[in-house]
Amino acid sequence: MEVSRIRALRGPNLWSRHTSIEAIVCCPEDERSIDALPGFEARLRERFPELAMLEPAGHDEPVSMAQVLEFAALGLQAEAGCPVTFSRTTQTVEPGVYQVVVEYSEEAVGRLAFEVAQELCTASLDDKPFDLASTLSRLRELDEDLRLGPSTGAIVYAAAARNIPYRRLTEGSMVQFGWGSRQRRIQAAETDRTSALAESIAQDKELSKILLHAAGVPVPIGRPVLSAEDAWAAACEIGCPVVVKPQDGNQGKGVAVNLSTREEIEAAYALAFEVSDEVLVERYLPGHDYRLLVVGDKLIAAARRDPPLVVGDGVHSIRQLVERVNSDPRRGEGHATSLTRIRLDEVALARLANAGLTPDSVPARGQRVVLRNNANLSTGGTATDVTDDVHPEFAAAAVAAAQTIGLDIAGVDVVCDSVLRPLEAQGGGIVEINAAPGLRMHLQPSFGKGRPVGEAIISSMFAPGEDGRIPLVAVAGTNGKTTTVRLIAHIIGECGLRVGMTTTDGIYIQGRRIDTGDCSGPKSARNVLFHPDVDAAVLETARGGVLREGLGFDRCDVAVVTNIGLGDHLGLSYISTVEDLSVVKRVIVQNVRPGTGVAVLNAADPMVARMAASCPGTVTYFAIDRNHPVMATHRAQRKRVVYRDGDSIVASGGGVEHRIALAGIPLTRQGAISFQVENAMAAIAAVWALGIDWPTIERGLSSFVSDVATAPGRFNLFDYRGATLIADYGHNPDAIQALVQAVENLPLGPGGKRSVVISGAGDRRDQDIRQQTEILGDAFDRVILYQDQCQRGRADGEVLALLQEGLRNARRTVEVTEIRGEFLAIDFALASLQAGDICLILIDQIEEALDHIRRRLAESRTNHDDTGSPTHQRA
Repeated sequence: MEVSRIRALRGPNLWSRHTSIEAIVCCPEDERSIDALPGFEARLRERFPELAMLEPAGHDEPVSMAQVLEFAALGLQAEAGCPVTFSRTTQTVEPGVYQVVVEYSEEAVGRLAFEVAQELCTASLDDKPFDLASTLSRLRELDEDLRLGPSTGAIVYAAAARNIPYRRLTEGSMVQFGWGSRQRRIQAAETDRTSALAESIAQDKELSKILLHAAGVPVPIGRPVLSAEDAWAAACEIGCPVVVKPQDGNQGKGVAVNLSTREEIEAAYALAFEVSDEVLVERYLPGHDYRLLVVGDKLIAAARRDPPLVVGDGVHSIRQLVERVNSDPRRGEGHATSLTRIRLDEVALARLANAGLTPDSVPARGQRVVLRNNANLSTGGTATDVTDDVHPEFAAAAVAAAQTIGLDIAGVDVVCDSVLRPLEAQGGGIVEINAAPGLRMHLQPSFGKGRPVGEAIISSMFAPGEDGRIPLVAVAGTNGKTTTVRLIAHIIGECGLRVGMTTTDGIYIQGRRIDTGDCSGPKSARNVLFHPDVDAAVLETARGGVLREGLGFDRCDVAVVTNIGLGDHLGLSYISTVEDLSVVKRVIVQNVRPGTGVAVLNAADPMVARMAASCPGTVTYFAIDRNHPVMATHRAQRKRVVYRDGDSIVASGGGVEHRIALAGIPLTRQGAISFQVENAMAAIAAVWALGIDWPTIERGLSSFVSDVATAPGRFNLFDYRGATLIADYGHNPDAIQALVQAVENLPLGPGGKRSVVISGAGDRRDQDIRQQTEILGDAFDRVILYQDQCQRGRADGEVLALLQEGLRNARRTVEVTEIRGEFLAIDFALASLQAGDICLILIDQIEEALDHIRRRLAESRTNHDDTGSPTHQRA
């Protein structure tokens, strides 16, 4: 078994909505059925007893080694604690070659699972050892390192519950919620509204105390100290017992409390100085340690924190009791679990020594042995929820403290006897204000009920009913995608919204191109959705990106599928038929927003029309012929349709009918160019679905110009010495057929002839390349063939030979010329043109070819101006 071409599908994809690893697996003939491998399954289960039942993909199909790999990769992740459930194996058109897809929750873990699953299969085949415990430990440790911690995770899960899209920006805890201009960001329990200045104040314990005291918030007295001797001096001034802590520490690091002797204070100073060179000594407040979580102007949760301790049983030593406590599965290292393991470190040993104990001491039954003075969860402490007990005045003091510092989310540390009474009435005080507070003590307290703190934080970031989404339109299809995307974006822009757009030409933000090249994949889509100046997104969604990585978004408001045609990279990535291609294009339809989303589908294309069954929202059909059976049925049900009626486009549905004159849509040249009429209908249906009013739609249609500047390579027209010149990027049989129909609708001058300049992409199928010139040969008088700059795996002259074969199949005899080089072919065609002729140039290098044509037009204009002859250019 050989595993190759492993891909991470990071968004909704051909197989499911799950993030998944996809691999191509090649099995030799003897591994295409494990029934032919005596004892294999028994050896496999001996090494991995928890493996699920090996079920074939079909009733009559054997279980292949590829399917064993699938079940093993999924099962190993599940046993390691990953929340994964989906997997699938599909036989390709090549015998013994399979596509294996397995869900992952963390990409690196999914990749590792494939690797170790293959090792498991090999070990079972060769009857060699396989260390399951070590393997699961590797997967588990990697997952714990990568997955979101409890604080960030709680916020992310709360966002997901409200259907707010999110994406991790780093491997750490920085996450973006929402899209474009509605986006918000967090890092753990800090938001993009958390002031850096407020955070700096919170880290400065002395400054925090000064500001809180000035605001009337009770705080313990104290001062900064410069040395161990100064720390003792400060303790004498304040009065023992005292607390010694770093002035800018966090998580209880370097904090020592309830200190009375000089030796204790000087030792505590040394410990604090290791954390920060600025140390604070303040009065020790007797009582319990409480943490109150403030979000905005509300107290969300409160917990009493108790220091790490063990209770003696008269039999076991303190070390053994600590080991017993640490065996609790809720305890782990760091912040991945609800509790942290207790450490018998230097601080704990000192605390034991003060009590006259050592780790090997055996405490009496019921004796409580405290191992630290502070009660932070990060050092092994426990938490008890007391949210429902907090006195209103106590809560108000905590909120006032957070607002005084300027934090939108704050952890307020209080020492007092009880939260049942006002803070001042019991002589307690606020000892610290924390930015980016940990949330796990409130999510999963040791005792009491967890609190929905993630929901509270999300509610502070997004008002009720808001989901952080901007209007998103995805456009797929074989032909017409780019023009449809540009037209939709232009109409939305007429509403005053800032539009982000991806096309095969680049990424555009408010009409300005910020990236070049083919940007119709998921990475470019994400770049648009990351951009803070985007109010709406229109995304061209090509086949290649869906296959490579999935969609760059989780849901769209509108999915437009223009058509499904021949020659769109068939034969690549196991997409061998038009039916296969339609399944890929259908992915955007499957992922429209449930209920409110709309799929805009071409009713005249049977494969596109059938996508309606996969749409979780509603469907709007468009077609030239309103009497097409699909259109007629939809109209009879009073559902939305868009069609042509004479010299108008009609939008009808729900008892509403609106007519738009084709004369007011320059793109269609008064309806003469049928494929542009279809593009206009698709765009009208899309913006209608977004709720844009008709005057705005009509204004956008009438002001949209499809020229070299706005839609390069999309039926760009020029006048050249009285001849009509058309430059287009059409590159498949369906596009060629549409172009032929459009050219035939353009009038020839007296004695005019039609000529075409064409090459063929080497990565197309032979029959698709031949069919292009077969279509053109029936409509044009002269054909100029040229060889692409890049043959894409073809031998020199191979594509030209296929194009010649297609011309021999044409129904008429045409004049054929072969030219080596795109620009030489263009020059040859221009030199042959006469007034009244029409020349279609099917360009390969879009920008370079258009620049070349512009230069030739400028030279022609100059030459004609020199002879007194007028020239004109139109685009």
